[in-house]
Amino acid sequence: MITGISAVWLPVTDMDRAVAFYTETLGLKLKEQNEDWSDLEYDGVRVGLNGSPQESPAGDGGALIAFAAGDDIEGTVEELKGRGVTFSGEVSEHPWGRIAPFKDPDGNDLQLYAPPA
Repeated sequence: MITGISAVWLPVTDMDRAVAFYTETLGLKLKEQNEDWSDLEYDGVRVGLNGSPQESPAGDGGALIAFAAGDDIEGTVEELKGRGVTFSGEVSEHPWGRIAPFKDPDGNDLQLYAPPA
């Protein structure tokens, strides 16, 4: 039986650039890094960056990571914009919550998520 999520893995083409984005820009904690694999963590969730030559990012509609934005999603968007993150649109409202989509430097789909009030 499934008991939780062990990790989320994303393919990357430049490990140093990807690690810098996820640690310096988004604030994840680096646990391990080598040229083909890096292990990051935030609030108990592991994010693995896979730099193996046979892996390649696809983006646009595949798997994504939704980062919790707390009560002030607009403030988080502005903070990340100040760190160089480009969002593909404004915060959108849905019955299941609010989202603000963006991409990592390799084109992997990411988003900020705030649950419905």
